[in-house]
Amino acid sequence: MTRPEKHSLTLKGHRTSVSLEPEFWDAFREIAAERGKALNALAAEIDTDRGIEMGLASAIRLFVLRHYRSAADRR
Repeated sequence: MTRPEKHSLTLKGHRTSVSLEPEFWDAFREIAAERGKALNALAAEIDTDRGIEMGLASAIRLFVLRHYRSAADRR
């Protein structure tokens, strides 16, 4: 198992740090590229939708999981 890596993101003009495992960072970057969006822009969308009970790192992990699950369902 790999250890989470901390990266800085800018959300609505504010810097924040998010810790994710390298595999999640790679997948998150791939999804952003597929959608033609900057990583910060996609993270800001997730941040807006996540609500206050969930941390941003968890919200990103679930976003990645749901993306790949829905892709598998389409096959």
